[in-house]
Amino acid sequence: MDKVVVVNFGGQYAHLIARRIREARVYSEIVPYTEASPEKLRTLEPRALVLSGGPASVYEPGAPSVDPRILDMDVPILGICYGHQLVAKLLGGRVERGKGEYGRTLIEIVEEDPLFEGWNKREFVWMSHADYVAEVPNAKILAISENGYVAAYRVMDRPIYGVQFHPEVKHTPRGMLLLKNFLFRIAGLRPTWRVENLVDLLVEDIRRKVGPGEKVLVAVSGGVDSTVTAALVKRAVGDRLVAVFVNHGLLREGEVEEVLENLKKAGIEPIYIDASERFLKKIEGVADCEERRRIIGEEFARVFKEVVEKDPSIKWLAQGTTYPDVVESGAVVGADRIKSHHNVAALPRWLGLKVLEPLRSLYKDEVRKLGLALGIPEDVIYRHPFPGPGLAVRVIGRFTREKLEIVRKASRIVEEVLKKHGLYRKVWQAFAVVGDDKWVGVKGDKRSVGYIVTVRIVESEDAMTADWARLPHAVMDEIARRITTEIPQVTMVTYAITTKPPATIEPC
Repeated sequence: MDKVVVVNFGGQYAHLIARRIREARVYSEIVPYTEASPEKLRTLEPRALVLSGGPASVYEPGAPSVDPRILDMDVPILGICYGHQLVAKLLGGRVERGKGEYGRTLIEIVEEDPLFEGWNKREFVWMSHADYVAEVPNAKILAISENGYVAAYRVMDRPIYGVQFHPEVKHTPRGMLLLKNFLFRIAGLRPTWRVENLVDLLVEDIRRKVGPGEKVLVAVSGGVDSTVTAALVKRAVGDRLVAVFVNHGLLREGEVEEVLENLKKAGIEPIYIDASERFLKKIEGVADCEERRRIIGEEFARVFKEVVEKDPSIKWLAQGTTYPDVVESGAVVGADRIKSHHNVAALPRWLGLKVLEPLRSLYKDEVRKLGLALGIPEDVIYRHPFPGPGLAVRVIGRFTREKLEIVRKASRIVEEVLKKHGLYRKVWQAFAVVGDDKWVGVKGDKRSVGYIVTVRIVESEDAMTADWARLPHAVMDEIARRITTEIPQVTMVTYAITTKPPATIEPC
């Protein structure tokens, strides 16, 4: 079986690269740059290498790097973003800080090459970088960005490429074609990898880890990640699954009833714990969102500890951690912490449970495919992603119960309008955000100073990149009018139109 090794420099999209390669039916696996010696890589017998992006600058002291000898391994190499810059530096080129390119960027193909077979002369790609290759080594420039930066090059007489943009994200429309060109035209690989047996592999892995008589606690929220995790655990250990649904008071309107009904449809009967008041008291008045995340994560652990104390045979905690959670939390070697996820490396040791994370290497769309294979109802599979800390991360500034209720009601309105117009499943995520800022309004011919609500609706496939949804103006108008009419404390509704990057999807 042909294999591609992705060397990870801590980039948010490193695992996405590996996944795109698997989608092309070529097996791929990820190796952190700290373990990417030529000797180690040779034991893996790759037919090609891909060097990922990363948050560092290649010219800084201590920046992530690899042994230059890997460039002599006689296999095709593709450097992406940071990898593109690193290859140039290792071969004698020069990298400098530029003005940066973020999001949709136009490039021009200036030299024909098999890598760009099927591309137009000008194409939009997805950029996310500040540094750029100021001087290429002994290489031919293949593409230039609209800002004059080197967008792609090929090393002379060697199948070593660098691209400054991210072909692995869906917002580079012909990115998958570029990866296939690299895999099949340049590296000559065969599309023989299949993922149909992934469910069986994950179930067997859980069985192998969980000892006889040991129970597994699964925190279910009603979302696809935790539901799929619970379904996998149930298939692996049967009635030794202990599903727990904790209401932390930060759920959407009507969500408790909806979650319990959906879990029942999926064959999961959870223990329901209403801990809303204890959670809300803990975060009341807390302004820092990272602190709120920490408090909520710790309180979840305390609730789980109380469950475990009643049943000492519970030895494991299974979580619906996905790869975006891992990357954003900085749990990957070389990755920067963007925001903490309480289900990533944040469980206190006093909880005393071993952790299962069967979805840790997967993205949301892959989890959804698993869920469908497990027979989970589509109502669960296609629910919009919802953060573990709930609506707490959609309140900016000091947390108050008034702002919580505003966000809860406004988010319900957003979802209702989208469902009414058949748009809910066509977007990735849709919700409302409220902060401390206020806007002078006029209601009933009287001055009214109210909150500003920001509506955030995005399109995405994996949450690693996202673009704002271009909704019909009539739909946007209906959302705004309903929010200002039905929520007296609101006088202004805005619409967030910033992509990810540079913004994240959730506000904090």
